[in-house]
Amino acid sequence: MAVCSSSFLSTTSSSSCPSLCFRFNPLFFSSPSRRRRRSTLPLSRSRLRGYRFFAISAEAESTGIFNSPEVAKSFDFSNEERIYKWWESQGYFKPNIVKGSDPFVIPMPPPNVTGSLHMGHAMFVTLEDIMIRYNRMKGRPTLWLPGTDHAGIATQLVVERMLATDGVKRADLGRDEFTKRVWEWKQKYGGTITNQIKRLGASCDWTREHFTLDEQLSRAVVEAFIRLHEKGLIYQGSYMVNWSPNLQTAVSDLEVEYSEEPGSLYYIKYRVAGGSRSDFLTIATTRPETLFGDTAIAVNPQDERYAKYIGKQAIVPLTFGRHVPIISDKYVDKDFGTGVLKISPGHDHNDYLLARKLGLPILNVMNKDGTLNEVAGLYAGLDRFEARNKLWSDLEETGLAVKKETHTSRVPRSQRGGEIIEPLVSKQWFVTMEPLAERALEAVSNGELNIAPERFEKIYKHWLSNIKDWCISRQLWWGHRIPVWYVSGKDCEEEYIVARSHREALTKAQEKYGKNVEIYQDPDVLDTWFSSSLWPFSTLGWPDESAEDFKRFYPTSVLETGHDILFFWVARMVMMGIELTGTVPFSNVYLHGLIRDSQGRKMSKTLGNVIDPLDTIAEYGTDALRFTLALGTAGQDLNLSTERLSSNKAFTNKLWNAGKFVLRNLPRQDDTPAWEALRAHKFDNIESVLKLPLPECWVVSKLHVLVDEVTASYEKFFFGDVGREIYDFFWSDFADWYIEASKARLYHSGDHSVASVSQAALLYIFENILKLLHPFMPFVTEELWQALPSRGEALIVSAWPPTSLPRNIDSIKKFENLQALTRAIRNVRAEYAVEPAKLISASIVANPDVIQYISGERDVLALLSRLDLGNVNFVESPPGDANQSVHIVAGEGLEAYLPLSDMVDISAEVQRLSKRLVKLQAEYDGLMARLSSPSFVEKAPEDIVRGVREKAAEAEEKLTLTRNRHNFLKSKVLIAN
Repeated sequence: MAVCSSSFLSTTSSSSCPSLCFRFNPLFFSSPSRRRRRSTLPLSRSRLRGYRFFAISAEAESTGIFNSPEVAKSFDFSNEERIYKWWESQGYFKPNIVKGSDPFVIPMPPPNVTGSLHMGHAMFVTLEDIMIRYNRMKGRPTLWLPGTDHAGIATQLVVERMLATDGVKRADLGRDEFTKRVWEWKQKYGGTITNQIKRLGASCDWTREHFTLDEQLSRAVVEAFIRLHEKGLIYQGSYMVNWSPNLQTAVSDLEVEYSEEPGSLYYIKYRVAGGSRSDFLTIATTRPETLFGDTAIAVNPQDERYAKYIGKQAIVPLTFGRHVPIISDKYVDKDFGTGVLKISPGHDHNDYLLARKLGLPILNVMNKDGTLNEVAGLYAGLDRFEARNKLWSDLEETGLAVKKETHTSRVPRSQRGGEIIEPLVSKQWFVTMEPLAERALEAVSNGELNIAPERFEKIYKHWLSNIKDWCISRQLWWGHRIPVWYVSGKDCEEEYIVARSHREALTKAQEKYGKNVEIYQDPDVLDTWFSSSLWPFSTLGWPDESAEDFKRFYPTSVLETGHDILFFWVARMVMMGIELTGTVPFSNVYLHGLIRDSQGRKMSKTLGNVIDPLDTIAEYGTDALRFTLALGTAGQDLNLSTERLSSNKAFTNKLWNAGKFVLRNLPRQDDTPAWEALRAHKFDNIESVLKLPLPECWVVSKLHVLVDEVTASYEKFFFGDVGREIYDFFWSDFADWYIEASKARLYHSGDHSVASVSQAALLYIFENILKLLHPFMPFVTEELWQALPSRGEALIVSAWPPTSLPRNIDSIKKFENLQALTRAIRNVRAEYAVEPAKLISASIVANPDVIQYISGERDVLALLSRLDLGNVNFVESPPGDANQSVHIVAGEGLEAYLPLSDMVDISAEVQRLSKRLVKLQAEYDGLMARLSSPSFVEKAPEDIVRGVREKAAEAEEKLTLTRNRHNFLKSKVLIAN
């Protein structure tokens, strides 16, 4: 097993590091005596420049799996793929089966086999991998099930388009040859999305990867159909569906997208049979071509305008006198349009429901390809849109056209092909949903299933409470063939056989109809979502419920997906899981939002705002992308910007540089006494923590608080909180404060024992930061982990930090006082433009208790605040030269006096400020003069006036601050004189 090496790997051998070789810088290791002298002292900055010592495992050195911060200036993104392959080769992605343990399992939402990586994939992969890596480190047997979906419509479209470039249609090839071509395409291109998901760091068990048309999953699909049919939950019938004329198939309600589009509203006269020329009703419709399918004209029963016509007959235009009844129904909105509604139940969902309620006949005027059929008479064979134009022209000629108005319509379009969907009555297979939905609702109500964020429970319940039967048949050639066979010469709707195979179907047919019977299979395939709804348990071996994976890992722990497919997939899996296995398929559903651009717009090729994850990775690194995506709030959409990515790339670099600092300040590899002293420091019991110096006690206590908070947030799926909590601790507490404070011990103490405690704390804190951050940023953390000393195994499988570790709240408060004092001194230095290298004096005033612990960290305070260590005094009352000092109040009972003479030439500064006051006053007066001019305020644009007011307020603030400082310094000059 290869492990990376670093400058500071332990000489202790381990199974993960079979051999170590050491390379020495001759400038540093020039003689044994020199090495001995330096081994007993803390490292100084000058020594560090020549200090280059690293140990590299033989295998890692030859393969170049890892780079040490001691060698590489920054983390190299190109190394991510090597790290990933190393993880996979070591078997780290497979669950470590422990008898009696509680497994953690996530079924991956299978991306379409036609797909290529987009930010939606990047989001779900990041979030699921965070969950998987966290639970793996917690010691649970962790399984992430990967796979791809055959994507019936999308895949058939891709292959048909490919064939079309050669002038070939699928009908020319026939079903068998066409499906053969699709399989060939899948073998060649189907792995693209899988390889791209790996690039995101997905630690799936790829040995268990499945495709929805695999033999195991196909067997599960057939079994599910048969069991549901046996229970009377699957039936065949002719009902209204969404029809795609180009694809020649029914599509789900959920696969229809509605858009507001410009169109026309056509007003048409319907004459009343037996009436005079003035007896007619005017209807308004957006689809005049469907009038051939009219079976009634409806008005509201309370509409007095048309009361006299109710019960009579209307003549449908251009149908050679076909009559339809004029009826009344409260469904009709008398205030919309003309208040008259044409009922075309074969071509409108609402009309269809009304016709079924009233017992009206249903006429279909359209062929499956979107052309009009023989019911349309002379218009038969015309495309629906072509027929619309010709029909309107003919209505105008016959005097039946009233007017045509511009109108914005809500147009249904296919999510896949983009064409306008046609409501059409068609013979299809359906699943009765109501009894399934009831049990799925109960699962949430009784707590068997938790949905996060919680607000989506209400949406889930509303959808299931109003669910329609599910049309599961599709008129495609690519997919799971419906396991139904018909008997030649028999009525298809009455005489059919449901079987697991052709052989079984033939046997059943022969038993019923004799040996010479002929059968043929239903040509349709099942809706892709039917097979996907079986994903959590079919991938684990169902219907063989004795399968090892099924017994170990079902039900799964979490289903994570976008909230936009809550109904497409999640609810259906719940219903199917309960019905077929008797168990809710997962215990938790975690829903994430959409990825939008920096302006909050949905990403689309039309807008040109699509961000390619692979391009993003190449520029910013996978870790920066993952960290950015994970910082969103659960269920909320995330606006992705280059500023956020740049910021988190800087975070990656900051982490890398912190690793450099830690490694460069650890003892030499061969300094056994130093390492023994370092390892003697313990941080897991309260006695040891209380003995630590204030900065170490503070940072260790803060870390232990952080571990508890982060672990709790991980458990609640509050990943945005996790990221922000770790980020704040690392950047502020560790990098900005503790690393800087540790330099007082490492570079200036001259005491090895004092340096040792800082070395131990640095290593301990940094190790735990890497563990906490690993699920978010796996690559850079693994590389840094491999560079640390004595790492016996990979970070990906290391143990999660324990919670409830000791902390000293009093030390946290004390160090916060030290921080407040440091900030106050830094602010004064900045205000007076004191050169960074210049050391100044200070008198710290406080009560004895505060003085005791602040003075105990005199060297840290001096280093952080750039104070002259020999002129830092701790007193209980103001010093004698207080009137010539800047007074600071850092907190209750903690003050400081900084002599002005140390920081600035008072006389010269007074003169400079006097000149600045003149300039600022002139600027302010000019702005106020403009604002006092009525012609400007009244005539200038509002935004210009507002801008001048804002500048005036800013100028006034600068003027006040400068005047106060000028007066303060001037008073000090007078006192001095």
